[in-house]
Amino acid sequence: MDEGLRRQYLDAMGIESWVPRRSGGNPLTVNERQAAACPPDVKPLQPEASPSPPLWLEEVPPPTEEWVPLEMPPTEPAPEADIASLDWPALAQRVSCCTACELHAGRRQAVFGVGNRSANLMVIGEAPGAEEDRQGEPFVGRAGQLLNAMLLAIGLQRAQVYIANILKCRPPGNRDPRPEEALRCEPYLRRQIALVQPRVILAVGRIAAQNLLKSQEAVGKMRGRPFRFGEIPVVVSYHPAYLLRSPDQKVRAWQDLQQVAALLKD
Repeated sequence: MDEGLRRQYLDAMGIESWVPRRSGGNPLTVNERQAAACPPDVKPLQPEASPSPPLWLEEVPPPTEEWVPLEMPPTEPAPEADIASLDWPALAQRVSCCTACELHAGRRQAVFGVGNRSANLMVIGEAPGAEEDRQGEPFVGRAGQLLNAMLLAIGLQRAQVYIANILKCRPPGNRDPRPEEALRCEPYLRRQIALVQPRVILAVGRIAAQNLLKSQEAVGKMRGRPFRFGEIPVVVSYHPAYLLRSPDQKVRAWQDLQQVAALLKD
């Protein structure tokens, strides 16, 4: 059928977008549906005082942590000029259509972020895992449940904070994000922070802390120290997934949460 005639039929039926099916009747994948939804005028980026401890906390020995230095790539970050002017809907659409690095080829869907877009607290992790890639939401599964419990320990519901990751697409095999991948996603995260305007940022895990603060220090050396992203105080702590593997770290994560609570009260 002629495309112009097809469009007239769709307009007459009140259908704004139409996603075709493959020959043989097989539906398109999530990735292909996302690509079909991207309008032609949206161009994807091109590569360029201590309270009582909560129930989840256990008294344990002091932590130890191995650290692998972060090697920064020789590449430059993707252009930010147009991204810095996007509102929430346009930013979310740009992320869903992004092909700035190779990760887009293996994702089911981009994981944009979730929560209160005017939150006082913004939680930043590293990258989506398999379940996040399926659901399109950061911090789900066991790590997400632990994060929810940690937030409740300082009187916050998950819906009251905004949660995002350094990367918007899942690295294959849940490997660590590569520096060049984080660099491609950085303009998106910066715009999210600018739109939320949180009073405090909680960076959980080595990847989040090192990329956000441009540091190569281990989390164990960064936590407990004052940092800022622009004018926003940043608290560094352990990733919930790491706490599940190393529950002896929870006592220090609780100390970090107390720091977050104190900053939110100031």
